[in-house]
Amino acid sequence: MSFPAPAAGTVIAYSFLWQNEAQAGHLEGRKRRPCAVLVVVTTTESRNPEVVVAPITHRQPEFDDGAVEIPPRVRLHLGLDGERSWVVLTQFNHFTWPGFDLRSISPASQEHVYGMLPPAFFNRLIEKFNELRRQRRVAAVSRD
Repeated sequence: MSFPAPAAGTVIAYSFLWQNEAQAGHLEGRKRRPCAVLVVVTTTESRNPEVVVAPITHRQPEFDDGAVEIPPRVRLHLGLDGERSWVVLTQFNHFTWPGFDLRSISPASQEHVYGMLPPAFFNRLIEKFNELRRQRRVAAVSRD
């Protein structure tokens, strides 16, 4: 199976591993969920790029300053369900693309990508992510 090239701003289907799950010894996330690709790093030494993804969840975060709600029009554009959703920016997974945890959007689909985030919304996520990183309020889980 071939995978699409990763691009910052893409929303993919992925088995995200939360930090508390990793600390409990889990090796895989509990479910497939949409995740936003925040960063793609390519080097001449590596054949495959390194990717940073942030999870998208229906669960409203306790502290809204660590997540950004996805506007209804963006959810519709991506084909997500109608429920409110947030991009959590206080946790991220990083892995070598395509990794073992890239999933299809649904069991009946061969697609791995929901779509691209609009540039203005993606820029808002990156600004918030960088702010949280400067404040040392992010947790990384390596998936390699």
